[in-house]
Amino acid sequence: MSTTTTSMNPETAELFAKYVVPNYTRFPVALVRGEGSYVWDDQGRRYLDFFPGWGCNLLGHCPPRVVEAIQRQAAELIHVPNTWHTEAQGRWAQMLSERSFGGKAFFCNSGAEANEAAIKLARLHSTDKRYKIITFRGGFHGRTYGATSATAQPKYHEGIGPLLAGFTYAPFGDLDAVAQLIDDETCAILVEPIQGEGGIQIPPREFLPGLRKLADENELLLIFDEVQSGCGRTGKWFAYEHTGITPDVMTLAKSLCGGIAGAALLTTPELAPSLRPGMHAATFGGNSIAARAGIATIETIEQDGLLNRATQLGEAFRQRLQPLVDSSPIVNELRVCGLMIGVQLTVDGAPIVQQCLDRGLLVNCTQQTVIRLLPAITLTDRQLDEGCDTLIEVFEKYSA
Repeated sequence: MSTTTTSMNPETAELFAKYVVPNYTRFPVALVRGEGSYVWDDQGRRYLDFFPGWGCNLLGHCPPRVVEAIQRQAAELIHVPNTWHTEAQGRWAQMLSERSFGGKAFFCNSGAEANEAAIKLARLHSTDKRYKIITFRGGFHGRTYGATSATAQPKYHEGIGPLLAGFTYAPFGDLDAVAQLIDDETCAILVEPIQGEGGIQIPPREFLPGLRKLADENELLLIFDEVQSGCGRTGKWFAYEHTGITPDVMTLAKSLCGGIAGAALLTTPELAPSLRPGMHAATFGGNSIAARAGIATIETIEQDGLLNRATQLGEAFRQRLQPLVDSSPIVNELRVCGLMIGVQLTVDGAPIVQQCLDRGLLVNCTQQTVIRLLPAITLTDRQLDEGCDTLIEVFEKYSA
């Protein structure tokens, strides 16, 4: 992969400087086109994307079936209120239910919205004035106030307090700490089965089944935030399937609609009536375009055998990158579950991200010292090797 010098049209930079709120740290690159695992900037440079759409583009950029479904639906019906029925939304809910635990769906637009709905559902279902929800340090549940309050990372709380009351935080993987936090006011446990933004943290094998047991013993709801891990990324439709247990509530977004904004809460038929009319809504949730994109995403994964492909790719990444743990002084751990990949560093990861960008490879750094990869499930073997070659080269040069 050739080395590039990042630059962009200065007029685009001026537009952003003058008119866009500067709440994102942006790279000096303006992307204009994408196809599969490649994107192109406005200077004609091509990049291999190992972090497409912040994990939303599990099928790669502009997956053909999703594009076709969106184009066709946009010419027929774009959006109607949820006071009406649409066939697409109903069928999408059916497809998700049949591939999970047989529940019902509430549709919204983002992972934060799905988690807000889960918080409301947990509190509405608890009729005995229980309201507390246990979440986990290093977790991430979104940027809205309820979701931010549920996120046990102080850096996201700075300057915006007071937060929403009722959240207590436990160390991820520590069942004893969870048990000690449960009291008469606790109504639910909210957890990512694999922490994504937290650095691809995979819990001990007994942890999630242990949470299920604690929830059952104390009549709590167990909520799985699968915004990042769901929809096939781990080699199964949902990460909970690796655990032998089933949550009461599950939240989904990111990969759900092949790159289109869309999210869902899934819950059991017994719990679903607690989210009663008038208590929650999402104006654009389950709109016809998102529904058709969601259906096309499921169809693509199944028709192309991509669940197995996620497992194969994950093992290929493990084989290519595991030797770095022994050979590189700046790499001390590799964590892999399907296409959730975290490379734990001993140094700041930001320079690694920049050097990869300079060489035409897009990766992410989270928690300051974890290189996070969420590549597309459609990645080819050649692209995997191309990107890993670049990443290994950067590690070697940075260590020299």
